[in-house]
This record gives sequence, C-alpha cells and structure tokens, in this order.
Amino acid sequence: MSALDEARGRPAGRAELTPEEFRRYGYAAIDLAAAYLEEVSSMPPLAAVTPGALADSLPASAPLAGESMEEILSDFQRIVVPATTHWNHPRFFAYFNSSAAGAGILAELLSATLNVNAMLWRTAPAATEMEWVVCRWLARLIGLPDSFDGHINDTASSSTLVALAAAREAVGLDVRELGLAGRPDLPELRVYASDQAHSSVEKAVITLGLGRRGYRTIGTDDTFRMDPAALERAIEEDLAAGHGPCGVVATAGTTASTSIDPVPQIAEICARHSIWLHVDAAHGGVLAALPECREEVFAGVAVADSVVVNPHKWLFTPIDCSVLLTRHPEVVRRAFSLVPAYLSTPEADREHGFGGRNLMDFGVSLGRRMRALKLWMVLRYFGQEGIRERLRSHLALASWLRQQLVAEPEWEMCAPTPMSTLCFRHHPAGVESEAALERHNRQLMAAVNGAGRVFISHAVLRERFVLRATVGGLRTEARDVEVLWDELREAAKTIG
Repeated sequence: MSALDEARGRPAGRAELTPEEFRRYGYAAIDLAAAYLEEVSSMPPLAAVTPGALADSLPASAPLAGESMEEILSDFQRIVVPATTHWNHPRFFAYFNSSAAGAGILAELLSATLNVNAMLWRTAPAATEMEWVVCRWLARLIGLPDSFDGHINDTASSSTLVALAAAREAVGLDVRELGLAGRPDLPELRVYASDQAHSSVEKAVITLGLGRRGYRTIGTDDTFRMDPAALERAIEEDLAAGHGPCGVVATAGTTASTSIDPVPQIAEICARHSIWLHVDAAHGGVLAALPECREEVFAGVAVADSVVVNPHKWLFTPIDCSVLLTRHPEVVRRAFSLVPAYLSTPEADREHGFGGRNLMDFGVSLGRRMRALKLWMVLRYFGQEGIRERLRSHLALASWLRQQLVAEPEWEMCAPTPMSTLCFRHHPAGVESEAALERHNRQLMAAVNGAGRVFISHAVLRERFVLRATVGGLRTEARDVEVLWDELREAAKTIG
C-alpha cells in the first residue's frame, strides 16, 4: 500500500464544521455577543473574581475527544464572561477606555474568516492596500498632511519601538550592520521623554539595546508638560559629554493626566540638533478630529518624524489597532527590511502610491493580521461627523463631572483637563499629610470599585496619589457619569 493510499484510509479525526453547522453556531455566537452588549451595563465593570479562579475551574489538559459547540458556547457564558473585566461597560472609567463598536466586532469575524497573513503584498493584496488607505483616512481625519504614510501595529508599545528603531537608523551609525556592542567609534545614544511619558518608551529604549542609561527623563511644568528649556540643556550636556542624541518622544495626552507637551518648541529643538521627533498621541490623537481642538492637541505635530494614534482607544475599534504614521517610511523600511529568497516577489520593486509594499518590511512581525478591516468598517459606519459627535459628547460629560468636583469643598482637582480625563481626590477637612490622604483615597477607590457599579483607576502626580476617571466609552451616557458622581460621594461618606 502506498503512503497516499494509507493516508486515504486513515480517519481524519473530528470533522470540521460544515457550512450548515457553522451558520447555526455562528448565529448562536452572534446571539451571545448581542446579548452581552445588551446586558453588559448590568454587570460589575470590574471582574469580581480572585486570581486563579478561572484557571482552577478548567481541566489541566485539553480534551482527548472533541466537544460539542453547544458545550463550548455554554462554557463561554458560564466561565469566561463572569471572569471578565468589561471594557465595553458604559461605566468603565479606568485607564483609557477601549470600547468596541459593533461594526468593528463584525469586522473581526470577517477578518478571521479570510485569515490572511499580510506579510507580503501577494499574500494579502486587499489587506495591504486597505491598510495604506485607512491610515491615510485617519491622518486626514486628525489633520495631518498627505506627507504622512502609515501602517498598523498591535499596540502603541510596538509602534513606539518601531519609531525609535527608525530614529536609531536615521542617526547613520550603521547600527543595523555593525550592532552596538564593542564599538569604540559609537557614542552612547540617548532618547529623551518627559517624566510623564508612558513606560513603553523606556521599554523600547531598553529593547533597542541603548540601556536604561540611554533614556533621559525631562522635567515638566506645573501642568505636567515637558519643559523645552530642560530638554535643550539635557541635549547640550550629552553632546558635550560625547553622547549621541537619537530621539525625542513628546506626548499629546500623557497617560496620567492627558497633558500635551509643547510640541512646536520641542520640534524646533529637534530640528536644530537633527534629532528624530516621535509624538505619542496614542489616546489623545483622535481628539484632533475636532477642528476646535486640533490646534491645542496637535500644534506642531505635522513636522514630527512619526506619530502614533491608537484607534482601539478613543475611536471604538476593537483592540488591537495602533497606527504609526511617519514622514519617513523609507527609514522605517531601512531599519527592518530583510528579504530571504523564499519571500522575494516580483511586485516588491513596483511603486505606485501604495506600491507593491510588503508590510513585513515595516516592523518586527512577519505574520500580520488584517487589522485594517475593522478600522475601515468603523470609520465607514460612523463617518467623520459621527465620530466627532461622540468625542464632543465625552468632552461635555467630563466637563460636567469637573464642575461637580470643583463645586464641592472636599473635592479637589489635581491636574488640568485638556481632554476627558479627570485627576482628582477627596480631601476631607483635617487630613493634611500626603500619607494620610493617600490612604484615604485608596480606601475610597476600593469602596467605589468594590460596590460594582463603576470602575475607576488612579495615578501619581508629583508624588501625590490621585483618583482618575476617563470619559470615553462608546456606550457611556450622561446617566453613567451621574452614577459615577453618586458613587464617589457615597464612598466619601462611608469611609468618613
């Protein structure tokens, strides 16, 4: 018997779902998803489980024999949903909201159905060209010129890593070929960011081999914005010491308070010293879609070398979707492109707009999901004006909450509110030490979150522990912000 005959006679194991079965269970899964979105507001936004609870409820090994889809979908509802912190919840005010629009959820289904790997143009022509198109749509939505080209990564951590790798490449020290180790000709490279910058910037510096010593934090003013004079001094100190300034990361919407660094002044310094300027606008960049906010949020950003914006934050696109926009795609490609013979294609050298571009050339990943489809469907479904209406609604709701906090004598605002994130704390009469205030506000936060109606987070600003709430969920309405305010006041009364 030939090997082929033997293979024909071997049972194939459990059969794949037939189209009819897929349709039936697909309807059941959509029903589960629709019911979840309908009922999520009645669930606690913060998962009320202890570490290990879900893991302990599952068997130690995968089943030997396949199980029915009925059982699997039932267990999703019984086991997974109760152990989930619900980012889609209208009263999820912690961190930066990441709520998924229905159009994006459906796009994820269709993307998984196509199941393409967008490493080369020929392996995924639609995904490759759509990614180019939607990145330009986003750039135009937020007011950036057509000189910006873009591609999609998973998160801002990856986008920042790619941007700083391009910054290292742009220095022109042949690091790609010769590396960093054992080179007496190579100065110690430096990357600069404010003391309010996201931790992913420092992590990228470490990953790129520059070491923590290669990362310099720059002080901020009383509104938590980078001090350009301090940046200039740091650069001049490093130049005098023989070090090599490599990149500056400015932030348009810091993680703690959404402060906006003075990008025009920072850009002038970078231009004067020929340093790559990357702008982290992962959360706040979407706000530049509002013409009335664009100058405040994005002043000077058009001359940056790269910008990151995360549609999975304030643009209602299911996680993960992080857009890196750059005026120098050729530098990014130079930093990453590596084409073995088995990935060489005749389209790669043809340039016509999007060109025969291969997305594998613009980052570390070879395998790439079709992330562009969900952003395309979300932008088409809401349209530019629909997005702007929701952003304005969030700003108005945040403004209302700020008014309530300011009007109450025992509540104090701890940072400006340039976007829809509020940093505040409860400051009862007679409690003056920072240690006591921190204990009090930690207890208050635990009481609020423990009640199960809202979810807030915290930040530390100038060594002060503060409470933090972001209004940005797709399904968040006025009544949800009112519930938040009620819960804050009730908790303040309860803990005394």
